[in-house]
Amino acid sequence: MSDDPVHRPPSQGVHAFACGAIRVAVGANLGDPIGAADDCLPGDIYRLKPEARARRLVLNRPRTPGEAQTIAPGSAIGAPGDRVWPLAILTLLSPEGERLAIVTLWHEASTTTFALPLSPMLPHTDYTLVSVDPDAGGVRLADVISVSFAAGTLITLPGGRQSRIEALAAGDAVLTRDSGPQPLRWIAKATLRAAGGLAPVVISAGTLGNSADLVVSPHHRLFIYQRGARRLTGAAEILVQAKHLVDGDRVWRREGGFVDYYSLIFDRHEIIYAEGIPAESLMITDETVRHLSDELADELHSRFPGLRHSPHFAREAGRGTLGEAGAAALFRKDGGA
Repeated sequence: MSDDPVHRPPSQGVHAFACGAIRVAVGANLGDPIGAADDCLPGDIYRLKPEARARRLVLNRPRTPGEAQTIAPGSAIGAPGDRVWPLAILTLLSPEGERLAIVTLWHEASTTTFALPLSPMLPHTDYTLVSVDPDAGGVRLADVISVSFAAGTLITLPGGRQSRIEALAAGDAVLTRDSGPQPLRWIAKATLRAAGGLAPVVISAGTLGNSADLVVSPHHRLFIYQRGARRLTGAAEILVQAKHLVDGDRVWRREGGFVDYYSLIFDRHEIIYAEGIPAESLMITDETVRHLSDELADELHSRFPGLRHSPHFAREAGRGTLGEAGAAALFRKDGGA
């Protein structure tokens, strides 16, 4: 096949740090930069330098499985045609217990290693390395969508009918909590390795009143209505990220293999029903668009120029605001659906 860009799949852009920007602050490899699997030791604590700045890395999308990823025009790292090899997937924990996945990459031409955090990494924060996966070859580096349902999720339609999310199409009406039936404007899909920070969260049937296991991406927020006077955060309506609900029992991380993630987009940021319980749709903001691949972001801009959502009015409840009671305070006591 020709390398003519007309015949090559669209490029994808990500942001990466030079490996020296993330170093061991406490541990056996004190002072060493983050890198390949053999160079990293679980238990070491890493920090991002405060002055570190990520650089844009633009990659050609592989045309066939196993094809080397190469740098595309417009990249601030390397030159078009340079090869880039994923080295490892590293999973770290923040002091709050939140997982952060980092893919390390080898830029062949400069013999330099780069680090790609798959969710925001903060300076002045200790991240403890908990696992190292040397098999990073299956990672599609920019197909990271922050709010997604796994394939097979049943979405409620007007009249109470349900449809598997993968069977939905643009224009289909979906039942929303606040706006009634609303047309689905767009559905985006990404297939990712279910490892580290990308591993889906499984909310077991009945835990939140869901009729079956609900499988979502870690940052996906569930809408919870709190009755009575004893309310976490003091608000009746809260949004909680799935990763904050993980207790290892009723809510857990499913690692291994691959996961097909689907994101639903409406004219507004909506609360819809998945496996019978309310959850958010993808909220379009500058931040979420930056997490889309260039292909998806370009399509979003062309279909819906200027589309930006205001966040739903429900209050965000983070791990800290859940307090000592934790996620269990939100779970159904009987565990039944």
